[in-house]
Amino acid sequence: MGMLRVIVSWRAKPVWVLVVAVGLFSPQVYTEDSESHVGYECAGTPQADMPDNAIQWLERGLWASHCYAFQARAVAIDAVDVRTLALSHRIQDGIRQQVVQYLDGPSVSIERRSPVGRLAWTEENSNGELPSPAKWAAHLDQLYTIELEENARVAGRDAVKLDFEPLDEWRFAHEWWIDRDTGLLLKQVLNDRQGRVIETFQITQLQSPERYTGSVRVDAPQVALNTPWHTTWLPEGFVAQPITFSEGDVHQRVYSDGLATVSVFVEPLSSEDTNDLQEGVQQLGVSAVAIQHYTTDEGRWQLVAIGELPVATLQRIVSLITFDEESLQREHSRN
Repeated sequence: MGMLRVIVSWRAKPVWVLVVAVGLFSPQVYTEDSESHVGYECAGTPQADMPDNAIQWLERGLWASHCYAFQARAVAIDAVDVRTLALSHRIQDGIRQQVVQYLDGPSVSIERRSPVGRLAWTEENSNGELPSPAKWAAHLDQLYTIELEENARVAGRDAVKLDFEPLDEWRFAHEWWIDRDTGLLLKQVLNDRQGRVIETFQITQLQSPERYTGSVRVDAPQVALNTPWHTTWLPEGFVAQPITFSEGDVHQRVYSDGLATVSVFVEPLSSEDTNDLQEGVQQLGVSAVAIQHYTTDEGRWQLVAIGELPVATLQRIVSLITFDEESLQREHSRN
């Protein structure tokens, strides 16, 4: 069943998100190469002056996430287990190669090759502009109180700390430690509404960080696929993300506020289906899952929201999903 496979595979997602946490947006100086690929010139990154406030450090981190190649060892800790990881971030001919290798248990390696991408904005809300660290920082500043703490230290490296305290009850608090020398993310902590640590990701050894001086390619804008269902409520600041559909029988949408991400799945169920998930809330590692069943004239549906967000947020998202009956009828007639 497509939904079950998606939920099983979700457990690996938080680690990958943490590894590329500061890579949601791309630098703002851009060029166009001979193959008509828009890109960013890492040589033009504004890192000559040392930042003196939280927003400037956030922007510096975004530049660094795209313009440094490095090797690292890291540890990820949550209520379920402790995982040690080997990380690799390379840039070749403007394409980033990111590799995460699990060092505990069975040998597992996750590799991703991609241009910088446009994770934060789809075509419908980008207004034709490339995203920038300044715009992303301004977006987060409307949703979180961002405070700077100087004179931190992580893995033997001087760092600064950014505290992201949400302005509403619909999301969690985040803490980032950023390397003073390179701007790379060294540590990230996710805290619940009571201040308890949900997950910690920390680099324990940063090896040979080297600044890339070429152009980093960027994906073209993508349009979110139309679905016969709609999310009528999301916390303020969550916007649709471009995604690739790998399961033809699963409708999926992904939304992010720049720090937190939620995936919404809506799957048709047959009356004989015995593999449907139990309604209610489940915990999947550091992520929560809200599940609800819904019946329309065209059949039964399973609604699922997964993310590192408060349970109440996920429950409200799935409870306020609506269906377009005309679209459902058209889809049913095609099938």
